[in-house]
Amino acid sequence: MNDFVFGTQEIAINKERLRIPQYQAYEVIKEYYEKGGTDREIGIILPVGCGKSGLITLAPFAIKSKRTLVVAPNVKISEQLSKDFNMSNPKMFYLKCGALDEVKDAFPESAEIRGTTVNYADLENADVVITNIQQLQGNENKWLSKLDKDFFDLIIFDEAHHNVANSWTELRNKFQHAKIINLSATPMRADGQIMSGEIVYSYPVCEAIKNGYVKKLKAVVLNPATLRYVREDQGVETEVPLEEVRRLGEEDADFRRSIITSKETANTIVDASIRELRKIRDNSKNNKHKIIASALNYKHCIKIKEAYAARGLKADYIHSKEDSKHNKRVLEKLENNELDVIVQVKKLGEGFDHPYLSVAAIFSVFNNLSPFIQFVGRIMRVVDQNDPNSLNNIGTVVFHAGANIAKRWEDFQEYSQADQEYFDQLLPLEGLDFNDASELEIDPESSRTPHINYVKITKQDDVLLQEIPLLDDENVRNAVDILLKNGMSPEIYKEIYEQLHPIKFSKVQKRQADRKALDDLIKTMAGELLYRHCINPEGKNLDKTFVRTNFVVIKSAIDKKVSILTGVEKGKRNEMTQVQIDLANNKLQEICNEVEKEWFNGET
Repeated sequence: MNDFVFGTQEIAINKERLRIPQYQAYEVIKEYYEKGGTDREIGIILPVGCGKSGLITLAPFAIKSKRTLVVAPNVKISEQLSKDFNMSNPKMFYLKCGALDEVKDAFPESAEIRGTTVNYADLENADVVITNIQQLQGNENKWLSKLDKDFFDLIIFDEAHHNVANSWTELRNKFQHAKIINLSATPMRADGQIMSGEIVYSYPVCEAIKNGYVKKLKAVVLNPATLRYVREDQGVETEVPLEEVRRLGEEDADFRRSIITSKETANTIVDASIRELRKIRDNSKNNKHKIIASALNYKHCIKIKEAYAARGLKADYIHSKEDSKHNKRVLEKLENNELDVIVQVKKLGEGFDHPYLSVAAIFSVFNNLSPFIQFVGRIMRVVDQNDPNSLNNIGTVVFHAGANIAKRWEDFQEYSQADQEYFDQLLPLEGLDFNDASELEIDPESSRTPHINYVKITKQDDVLLQEIPLLDDENVRNAVDILLKNGMSPEIYKEIYEQLHPIKFSKVQKRQADRKALDDLIKTMAGELLYRHCINPEGKNLDKTFVRTNFVVIKSAIDKKVSILTGVEKGKRNEMTQVQIDLANNKLQEICNEVEKEWFNGET
């Protein structure tokens, strides 16, 4: 186990470098367990863009964890979380927030479970283990079978609305004594189940907008005076007034589907979303802003893409039916700002982050709150951090009155009245003048004082500030004068210092690098041995069967001796501990000398 222990390190919570929900939630978690909270599981609700990943890195300190397991719902989020813990990453969260400034050489050891790159020894050395849930699935999972039930004393579930699924329950039962912290932007799954754990902290979206953590949102609701639609099973065109559109949208699932598949109604959503995109681009003087559209299925993706392309916009789509090369190429175009519109079906979900997605055009059906929030979350990421007045930080949701989207927001009432009131303004359910056939635009009053129903931080003790007046010392002052006279500004010094500052790396990274280096070194020494004896590496005269090349023969001889020395078979070298790797490296020259004597009778 590493010398670092979350429970023995005092961290400085610098509020100036943290977001409000990060330090508030940290204090709530800490206070909950210090005061003997009885629930094993607790829940934290943070909107997209409010610093959930940063809070995850701080949470183990709050409960003085000995070893923490962080579980993500997919590989992409797992990779992002690993970067926040990775001490060789200059943007790791502890460096960014200054939480460990007083103990600069003591960072928590982290390891990521991914395929065969990590072994049991790595996990033993780690203070925090990060993985995606797929790596820990199944009754005969190799990791769960190896780990003791007390291996972790804290489990953090990210995107925890997934955690009522069986795979997450198995993990919860395996480490039955571990405390559990659940984090999500919404506590509700797509099937309506609520995530586990008492919600002890919830940060309202309206507060996040007011502080510039997420974009200021508005909705454009399409309300035609009359509507023509075609039921797919009947093929008959029907015309109804807006009042009937609303009623059918609430009661008839087939009608809702017809609304978004009809060319006539789809075109109104396309046109309205383009208008909103142009407004955002013109006002912000920034052409990087884009539309994200939700489609029903593969064919629908193509139709929507064609509708945008026909209007002169650069549009493309990603879908699970397309191969990874296609989807990767489209996402690269998105990142390189070569697209105006990207169309998808549940592909750009949790963990996807492109701040210039600013208009959400809804061409699909959302039968539950959670997937809808996940989709709208794609346009909530801010371009300009902590700037609620930035014209880059505007997001627009475009939907049709007949799609019954507004109903989704009623679920917010259960856990945050503040959010419910805000979203009632964002997507109003009543009080609109439906005699007007034009689009009705609602801009919520995010500056109003909400009725907040989340845990408040009312007291903190012993907060000390220490100032160190650097220039009081005459020698230091003279040294600074010399630097300034020679053109050395503080900015230049800072840049030089940061360039020369050594990059830290974890024990896991060292073991993985040394293990890879061992393989490379064996290959090099086998090649050198053959070269010394003027043996063609590609020849086969050293193999009595004339099947293997000379290089393979000599390398295999070295590998065999390394396996005998370390007790680790060649095919399982990924399981080698640091001690075994060091032993092999220290004895490798002796092993090569033995191979040389055996194969070339000591000739030089």
